[in-house]
Amino acid sequence: MNPYVLVILLSSLGLGTTLTFASSHWLLAWMGLEINTLAITPLMAQHHHPRAVEATTKYFLTQATAAAMILFASTTNAWMTGEWSIYDLSNPIASAMFMAALALKIGLAPVHFWMPEVLQGLDLLTGLILSTWQKLAPFALIIQTAHTIDPLMLTMLGLTSTLVGGWGGLNQTQLRKILAYSSIAHMGWMIIVIQYAPQLTLIALGTYIAMTSAAFLTLKMSLATKISTLATTWSKSPVLASTTALILLSLGGLPPLTGFMPKWMILQELAKQDLPIIATTMALAALISLYFYLRLCYAMTLTISPNTTNSATPWRTQTTQVSLPLALFTTATLGLLPMTPAILMLAT
Repeated sequence: MNPYVLVILLSSLGLGTTLTFASSHWLLAWMGLEINTLAITPLMAQHHHPRAVEATTKYFLTQATAAAMILFASTTNAWMTGEWSIYDLSNPIASAMFMAALALKIGLAPVHFWMPEVLQGLDLLTGLILSTWQKLAPFALIIQTAHTIDPLMLTMLGLTSTLVGGWGGLNQTQLRKILAYSSIAHMGWMIIVIQYAPQLTLIALGTYIAMTSAAFLTLKMSLATKISTLATTWSKSPVLASTTALILLSLGGLPPLTGFMPKWMILQELAKQDLPIIATTMALAALISLYFYLRLCYAMTLTISPNTTNSATPWRTQTTQVSLPLALFTTATLGLLPMTPAILMLAT
């Protein structure tokens, strides 16, 4: 892609998100989301592969539907209340419609079906942008309006997403689909606690972005898109193979890695709110997710010599890829748990 075009598209991505962050008027927020969608569409289709074009089409149609629903919800709210302010979403029909539209935007279950299919058709860097940056603007709107949305709806969306995200990833062999289901499960954790402690949602979103970035950059470094390819990365870069296993366990939420921190704090908050059944269900759903991360770890680190794999072992060649972002995100993914008290203090 032409570097000038790339700069324009990436700037538009930044502009769209910033516009949604800064707006207090529904039309401006909607405009920011639209700029975001239109900016990432050429990035998704840049390889002109049939799968990429198909993924781009699916993504565009889904996001256009969600944008139309947001516009309809905000117009309905303005019609009923005479207010265009984001903070005054007092009409129950408009708030339910708005939450459904944003759930579709970020890929919450039960409107998650586009997410694995779209992510599977993209290259790893565009998939990284889709899984991280594209979640920011919708989450800004959800956090601002969470107090007006029906608590039961938020709880059901969170629980369903966590269960579907764990269940859907069990039978996958494609790494991008596994990361898509991982994303759905993490979104569920963020949504379940948003009505009680929005600062925990922000902490969970920050750690999710660090962990997912580390996972995508690692896969890009080892050029792996399937579990069978992942099984041969130890010969190319043994250190990368061991850190990848730890990144995956961090995504699963195992202590003493960073991924344990948001899950721990969210479960603590749910217990504090007298919701033991929901907290237990979330913890059990996290175990389902952990199973498929352990599957990847097994393929990476326990199928090495003297065990045999069916795939050809790649040569250990020098890479020309930039490794600094990977190093930074990996450090954040593996070592931030001792910083929990400081992060909590900053967030509250």
